[in-house]
Amino acid sequence: MLRGLMNLLSLCWKPFGHEKGNQKTNGVLGGDGGSGDGSKEGKDGLLWYRDILRYGSGDFSMAVIQANQVLEDQSQIESGQYGTFVGIYDGHGGPETARYVCDHLFKHFRAIAAESQGVVTSETIQRAFRQTEEGFTALVSESWSTRPNMATVGTCCLVGVIHQQTLFIANLGDSRVVLGKKVGNTGGMAAMQLSTEHNANMAAIRQELKELHPHDPQIVVLKHGVWRVKGIIQVSRSIGDVYMKHARYNREPINGKFRLPEPMHMPILSAIPTIISHALQPNDSFLIFASDGLWEHLSNEKAVDIVHNHPRAGSAKRLVKAALQEAARKREMRYSDLRKIDKKVRRHFHDDITVIVLFNHDLISRGSVQDPLVSIRSALEHR
Repeated sequence: MLRGLMNLLSLCWKPFGHEKGNQKTNGVLGGDGGSGDGSKEGKDGLLWYRDILRYGSGDFSMAVIQANQVLEDQSQIESGQYGTFVGIYDGHGGPETARYVCDHLFKHFRAIAAESQGVVTSETIQRAFRQTEEGFTALVSESWSTRPNMATVGTCCLVGVIHQQTLFIANLGDSRVVLGKKVGNTGGMAAMQLSTEHNANMAAIRQELKELHPHDPQIVVLKHGVWRVKGIIQVSRSIGDVYMKHARYNREPINGKFRLPEPMHMPILSAIPTIISHALQPNDSFLIFASDGLWEHLSNEKAVDIVHNHPRAGSAKRLVKAALQEAARKREMRYSDLRKIDKKVRRHFHDDITVIVLFNHDLISRGSVQDPLVSIRSALEHR
């Protein structure tokens, strides 16, 4: 009986098939939500987008712009009867870890939730992160003799889960989620950052690292105006980067720039996410999930203003465009000229950027809604 219940609960979270980002709608999307043609997948050069689609409690918009030779960002949204799962995975050193996390994290989460009859808690998410980290570490071990540099690849990981009027946010690294919140009856909108970031350029993170490693004067190093953990990496928490977590992988034959000059007696980076919960309120209007490439160029307030003052359709794409316009302005060039620059060279101007905007999650409080099954991943070619 228990196995049958777990299978049923798994099906409640079960999404439609992936197929390179194309969603099998079965008539549930794009109708009464006003999605229209906005539900279609779009691609414009290095930009991939979905302007507007329905999910369990409202609408969402999604966009990705590539800058690296190989796209290192991955993202997904999964929505079913028991809630909605959003993931932003900002890879570094290569695309492998972000792809692995996109393939495995939600599967672990869904299976763990099924064990508790579909109930989601912080521990559910914590276990899913732990199993994903363990799985990738095992993959590095299996690949060590043929692909040792897999040990030097990692990803930031931002996850949002909406379950029974509660929003859980779990984060590793420096991606960010910002809430657009209505201010009374003024028509104004306040920006509230919900995620906690782990980047050595933040004084609090440097202090945290120094307290964890009191006998290491080089635990954080300022190089070319940027603080880095051991002078190598900016983020202090991630999935992957096992060369900074397990001494057996910090040796030849990995690239010398990743090898530490002294023995590693304890993990330097962590894979334990910071998790918060937020009870959704009727004045919580929308959520902006994005990799740090967006926040390098837009403030929380600017991003919220852009979403608030324009139609929902195309919100994610509009945020990406605003970030690129600001990147061009900083380099004293025209946006139209920036658009002509191809991937790899484009990385000198901006990072890969992923944005997902969720609207109307307060519909949960307005009674029962028909939850369309949604399963979408960003779909730029992995070349």
